[in-house]
Amino acid sequence: MSTIVLLLITGLGLGALYFLVASGLSLIYGLMGVLNFAHGSFLTIGAFIGWEVARRLSDGSWWALVAAMLTGAVVGALVAAATEFFLIRRLYNRHIEQVLVTVGLALASVALFEGIWGTDPTYVTSPSWLGQTTEILGARIPNNRFMLILVAVLVLVAIVLFLKFTRYGLIVRAGVENRLMVTALGIDVRRAFTLVFAIGGAAAGLGGVLASIYYGYVSAHIGGSLLIFAFIVTVIGGLGSLAGAAIASVLVAVLQQFANFYLGGTGDLAVVLALAAVLLLRPRGLMGAKA
Repeated sequence: MSTIVLLLITGLGLGALYFLVASGLSLIYGLMGVLNFAHGSFLTIGAFIGWEVARRLSDGSWWALVAAMLTGAVVGALVAAATEFFLIRRLYNRHIEQVLVTVGLALASVALFEGIWGTDPTYVTSPSWLGQTTEILGARIPNNRFMLILVAVLVLVAIVLFLKFTRYGLIVRAGVENRLMVTALGIDVRRAFTLVFAIGGAAAGLGGVLASIYYGYVSAHIGGSLLIFAFIVTVIGGLGSLAGAAIASVLVAVLQQFANFYLGGTGDLAVVLALAAVLLLRPRGLMGAKA
């Protein structure tokens, strides 16, 4: 029983990390139709800059962690907004060019990160409580999993509230439905779309800092490795569905944990097989809109 509890809760923690990355992907594609393969770069630079700030403040303290999270979110948002403004804005409805540009940016950014911070992982120090465990029904759960779950829930609620109850959220949703009509009313939809990119980048940058806590290090490739699972989550949940991304994040992570434990470390294979099954049986994903 304790093993099942451990796998479930640690799966929820891993799913929370996947959601922080996948939420930006799903938001950007669902509202703007952009497949952003450079999304992992937002995560990586947010993690690196966040921990550079934390290291200079008071490494290992809660204040340093909060500063790292805020810095990671701000840096991710700024880089994402700049990417949309200078590169993506001219490529809406040109999907092949979007893929080429964002893939190229992702590859170039990895080389840049390795040139600045090196190819070896940079190990991070977090508050001692996060390295401890809490016993639940006989299972010793790492405390950092609880933090991941809490932050992911807060991000999900914040994005939903933004889209439903703010002026810019209304503009974004209206611009997706009929961009020409909204523009004819004198509203600059481009600003709203840049804001969407920034929100997705902020979630990724925040996820980068938390990923470094989860793994204990940050490296130039951490964003790329998480981006793979984020895309799987986005496809399984349904392209453009934020709720689908949240549900799929949990399902994928829990499946991965159980398969790794009971099936000899075949978690990644189980996730790929689940993706294949969804594509064959329900191509639009669990909560994707019908074509």
